[in-house]
Amino acid sequence: MHKIEPYYSWRHLYIASEDEKSPFYAREYSEFEYDKKIYNFLLHPQWDEIGSETLFIKILFVNYEQQFAIIELLGEWNDCIHNDIMILKRSVIDTLINHNINKFILIGENILNFHASDESYYEEWADDLETDGWIAFLNFRKHVISEFQRNNIDSYILLGGNINEISWRIYEPMELFEKINELMMKRLK
Repeated sequence: MHKIEPYYSWRHLYIASEDEKSPFYAREYSEFEYDKKIYNFLLHPQWDEIGSETLFIKILFVNYEQQFAIIELLGEWNDCIHNDIMILKRSVIDTLINHNINKFILIGENILNFHASDESYYEEWADDLETDGWIAFLNFRKHVISEFQRNNIDSYILLGGNINEISWRIYEPMELFEKINELMMKRLK
């Protein structure tokens, strides 16, 4: 897992540690010291800790005018034991919502497993967004999507179908947002 880096091709457009509104503002990273791990597996040092033992993230891009954020995830999302949704919501999402972000794109191709608990934090997250806000989960593994669906979490987020097949790396952040926003508007109608 130490070779899986957060997506870096948008760093010329946005760096969370340089954004005063980011929960990771002024965070310093080592290029050589592997100080994070999931179980016994070391992680690339560019991933951000949020307080979970098994879930790490990277805010790839935020646009405050268009009110959206793109966040990449890594690890095991475990609501059952670690309450990862509460940790993610309180340590990252709430900060972004407080800065008027109401559209979230979460990239989950590096989420290996999901263990559900209840849906209350997902419901709270959806309720915190303005009427035109949304949450989209992009490129999650099929077994992870199935687990979200089995636990009715897909009532609060968009996942699966066309959105799960988007080759997001070929887009600039604004283009990706516009593509997903268009899909969201079609589904909401």
